[in-house]
Amino acid sequence: MENSSKYSSFVVVHNIAKRHNVGTLARSATAFGVSEMILVGRRDFNSFGSHGSTSHLRFRHFYSLPDATEYLKEKDCDICGVEITETASAVNEHPFRRSTAFLLGNEGSGLSAKECEICDFFVYIPQYGCGTASLNVTVAASIVLHHFGVWAGFSERTREGSKFVVAERPVKQIGRKFCTETEESITEERKLKKENALNGFFDASSEAESQTDLLDALFADT
Repeated sequence: MENSSKYSSFVVVHNIAKRHNVGTLARSATAFGVSEMILVGRRDFNSFGSHGSTSHLRFRHFYSLPDATEYLKEKDCDICGVEITETASAVNEHPFRRSTAFLLGNEGSGLSAKECEICDFFVYIPQYGCGTASLNVTVAASIVLHHFGVWAGFSERTREGSKFVVAERPVKQIGRKFCTETEESITEERKLKKENALNGFFDASSEAESQTDLLDALFADT
C-alpha cells in the first residue's frame, strides 16, 4: 500500500560487507514505507531476516554510485548519509526537506570518502549510554527511517490484535535474492566483482557468500 504523503524514502545499499544484513534492512524498509531499495554494485543479496518482506518492496540495481545518484536526482531526491560528521544533524531534529535516499556505511568503516561526496547532508543517531561506539547498520536504518516517516506524515498501517495487518503478497515474478538480470549484466557484474576484489571492497568470505546466494536465487524457482 502506497503512502498518501507527497514524500518518498529510499535506501541505498553499497559496500555493505555482511550481505545477510540486506534482508533485515528490507524488513525495516517495508515496515517504514520505503519506496525502493537501491542496490549499487552487487545485485545479489541474502534474504535471511526479511521474513517475506522482500515480496512487498521494489528493488532497483545500478553498477555505480554516479548512476544511482543521477536516478535519485531525477526524482528530486536528497541523499542523506547516516554518519557522524562535523556537519551532521541529530535525526530527531528531522532536518529533511523533500524525498530522501538514505545511504548507510559499511559495518566496520562507515561511509567512504566517495560515498560522502554524493551526500547532500548527514544525520546521526544520538546515543545516551556509554557501552557502545555505534549501532548495527540495520538498527540504525530502522531508527532513521522511522524518523523520516514521522516527518513525512506517512499513514500508520492498520493494526489487528497485537500485529500490523500484512498486505497480500504480490505475484512473484523473479527470485527475491537478486535484481533482474540479463546476459550483459551478468558479464558486467563479474567484471565488477574482480575490480572490487582488487580494490579490497569485499573479503573472500563475502565473495563466497555472494556466489552461493546468487546460485540459490537462480535455481530458487526450478
